[in-house]
Amino acid sequence: MSDELKQCPACKSPFGYTVNGEIYSCPECGNDWNPADYNESGGQKVLDANGNELADGDTVVVIKDLPVKGAPKPVKMGTKVKNIRLTDGDHNINCKIDGFGAMGLKSEFVRKAN
Repeated sequence: MSDELKQCPACKSPFGYTVNGEIYSCPECGNDWNPADYNESGGQKVLDANGNELADGDTVVVIKDLPVKGAPKPVKMGTKVKNIRLTDGDHNINCKIDGFGAMGLKSEFVRKAN
């Protein structure tokens, strides 16, 4: 067993341990995780449709028409979204889109703008 302990990203317990050197386990909540899936600040890495890592404040482009509940029209492919904020959960990008307002997007439907 490794002597190095890592903080659990789920419950923040400082007692995460590894047996095989790659996957860590938390004895308090039972969470298993790979530290390679998390960035330096401890948050989970968020990847766009092309596999590029996204960060707070990035600009992204929508890669397909996305229907919006309660709106008469979808968010069109090619719409540029500026100053995104990353969150945990299914819709891991919070943003404001002109004509739609604040909403959540899934990172699999955007690509990082050049």
